Amino acid sequence: MIKYALQCDAAHEFEGWFGSSSDYDDQAARGLVECPVCGSHDVSKQIMAPAVAGTKAQRSAPAVDPKMREMMMTAMGEVRRHVEDNFDYVGDAFAKEARAIHDGKSEDRGIYGEASPTEVKALVEDGVKVAALPPAAPKKGEIN
Repeated sequence: MIKYALQCDAAHEFEGWFGSSSDYDDQAARGLVECPVCGSHDVSKQIMAPAVAGTKAQRSAPAVDPKMREMMMTAMGEVRRHVEDNFDYVGDAFAKEARAIHDGKSEDRGIYGEASPTEVKALVEDGVKVAALPPAAPKKGEIN
């Protein structure tokens, strides 16, 4: 596994774990690498100091508890299902409709849909409350 320091075009910093360098490149090219804060797919790797075996400063990566990971994946799936079952899907009109709701020009209700990173950034800067929807669980053939 390789851990990369990543940053989106809105300057949100986060980490990503990949099976190999080519896995990151492939997933980024297919638009599968996404900022967890704003949903931007314009993500780049940041400069990192490599971990060199045998140094005193080296620490082993914390073990990922499989039960905790499964619990988190289940919770994210439940959040996504709740939104899909109870909110209005507005497709690529999300930014326009979210702004209309915020401005009181449209019915106050839960919505979800798609928006570009630029649209999301503008909404956030204007005080419109938005959040990225947890991604759908990958299909068996899409897993590394």
